[in-house]
Parts: sequence; C-alpha cells; structure tokens
Amino acid sequence: MLYPTPELTGADFEVLGRVDEMRENLRHQVQANPAKWILGLRKFLTADAVAASNSIEGFRVSTIDVQDLMEGEKDVDVSDENREETLAYQRMMTYVQTLHDAPDFEYSKGLLNALHWMLQGHRHTRNKVAGQWRRGAVYVTDPSAPEIAAYTAPDVAEVPALMDDLMDWLNADYTDHPLIRAAMAHLHLVSIHPWPDGNGRMSRSLQTLMIAREGVLAPEFSSIEAWLGRSRNTWNYYDELQRRGSRYRPDQDVSSWIRFNLVAYHQQAQVVQSRVDRSATVWELLLPFVSKVGLDERVVSALHDVAVQRRLRRAHYEHAEGLSLQQAQRDLRDLVAAGLLEPVGRTRARYYTEGPSFPERVLEVARKPVTLTEPYPDALG
Repeated sequence: MLYPTPELTGADFEVLGRVDEMRENLRHQVQANPAKWILGLRKFLTADAVAASNSIEGFRVSTIDVQDLMEGEKDVDVSDENREETLAYQRMMTYVQTLHDAPDFEYSKGLLNALHWMLQGHRHTRNKVAGQWRRGAVYVTDPSAPEIAAYTAPDVAEVPALMDDLMDWLNADYTDHPLIRAAMAHLHLVSIHPWPDGNGRMSRSLQTLMIAREGVLAPEFSSIEAWLGRSRNTWNYYDELQRRGSRYRPDQDVSSWIRFNLVAYHQQAQVVQSRVDRSATVWELLLPFVSKVGLDERVVSALHDVAVQRRLRRAHYEHAEGLSLQQAQRDLRDLVAAGLLEPVGRTRARYYTEGPSFPERVLEVARKPVTLTEPYPDALG
C-alpha cells in the first residue's frame, strides 16, 4: 500500500498555477536564447543539484568544485571520498537527464536498481549491496543522536511487494499534475527505503526524472535538489519527513508534504529565473565592454563566468570556446595583463578571479542577491 495522493486546496492550486506560469515563461526564454551562457548555466545548475543533494547526506563539495570535477579537473581540493561521491552522483544524474525524451520509456525495478548501482556501486559489499534491494533492516537515525532511530523502514520481506506497487503506480495512467506525482514518488520511495544506503538521493533523483519526463523544461532547470540542499530547507525537509512518523504508515494525510514541495518548486523557479536574467544582463553588458577595450569577443565567456560563478579555470574556458591550449593561455594572459583577471594558485590548480580593472557595474549585476517571495501568503504571518 502506498500513500494516497491528497486533494489540493484552493491555495495549492493557486501556487501550482504560478509555478506552471514561471516554468512556461522560463522555457520560452531559454529556447529563444542561443547564447553560449545558456550551456554554461545548464552545467552550473547540474553541478548545483549534485552538490546540494550530496550535502544533505554529509558529502560537502561546493558547486564550483563539483563543476570542476565534472569537467575532469584533477587538482580540486576535495577528499577522495567526496570526489567519489560527487562523480558517482554526477554520472547517475547525467543518465537521468538523458531519459527525459527516451522513447518507449517505462519505470521498472531494473531501472531503479541500475541507477542505484551508478550511485552506490563503488561502495558495494556483501553486507551493503548496491543495485539490489536491501537484505536486512534499515534505520534513519537522528543526526544529533545516532543511537535513536528517527525512522524504521518497512520489514525487508515487504520491500519487493511495495516496489511492485510503486512500479504499477509510476506506470499507470494519471490525472494528477506531473509535479504533484513527482513529489509523491519522492515520498513513496524514500519511505519504502528499499536499499541499504543512498535512498534519499535516489528519491530526489526519481522526482527529478519525473519532472524531466513531463517535457516542459530540461531537468537541470527543473530539479528542486539545490533548494533542498540549503541548510534551512534541509532541516525543514527532515522535519517534514518525520511528520510521517517513526514507521511506515501509508494510511495518512500527506497534504503538508505536497505543500512543502509546492514551496520548493515555486522558490527554485524564482532562483533559476534570477540566474537566467542575471546571466543575460551580464553577457549584454560585457559585449560592448570587450569591444571598447579592443579584446576578442570570445573572452566574454571567460569574464561572464568570473562575474557570475566567481572564478574560472583555463580548461573550462578552453572547452567552452573550442580553443587550443595555447589560445586559451594567451587569452587569459592578456586578461591578466589588462587587470581584468587575477590568477590564484599553482600552475595546474590555478584559477582566475576578477582583477582590479574588472567593470564594477558587471560585478554589481552579477552578484546582487535575489529576494525570494513566499508563495503561501498565510506563511508570512
């Protein structure tokens, strides 16, 4: 038995309508803009989701370091464990992204176990299997008191039947809004806890996959994992899951879970929209600037990334512009000589930040924080 999908309130429908409107506007804006920064933003948002989802599980790597690891950088100052977890999650997320338009797609136990192997295969042992249902009991412990079980997952004997129920539910015809179904799928999977480890990340990834399959926006523009990974939201996420009780009890109202996810959808859409608007404005400001100072237009991408992401590596610029090693090095030397960039670190681990002559107006636009609105007015009181 799975949780029944609750009826939406009038307020829920209003929030959902605004989320749909924001996502539709964003879709048109992204599709209408072929600028190079769109590709860079896609990569950044993917890295942000990976960094955030891993941080919930205690693997803390900054978004920019995740992006460097994704691009094959070797000299990134992270632990071996964090490197492995980052790359494993990135590989799985990359596959999830490719499934957004896969023909003859079907949810299956085999698919979920394969995704779990991508995520946890490097940790596979006889007692802690990857890519297979767990073989024993599993508990979610209290972060501040590991001897206390905040949640005890269903008995191992119940897992196969519960996963059969979930597959039937995932593949059934439905009338609920896709975002609501995605939120419910997350709750179903994380509550069943079918694997010995990695259940949280798998559940968040399933939600991202279902949103991607909806087809409105590319998954990197749709995932709420980055929102969930912010510290306050992470604690609220834990609290919301704990509302379900210390054991699996699907015969309950989960309206608060739906409301929590609607807030996440709404505010993450605001964040992504602000990133798109900011990147577009920064790019437009930099184009006449580089022309005025006599630089090649291609260096706009380097300056844009420094402004928006706060640093740049040579390899990233080289790949973004399709340059040779020598061309990229020469451009960066010219930007340093002009005072626009400042090198930091040793040769192999070197990255660049803004120099003393970087246009202040661009930095002001790029780094102005966004103020998020609360979608439920009653929450403000």
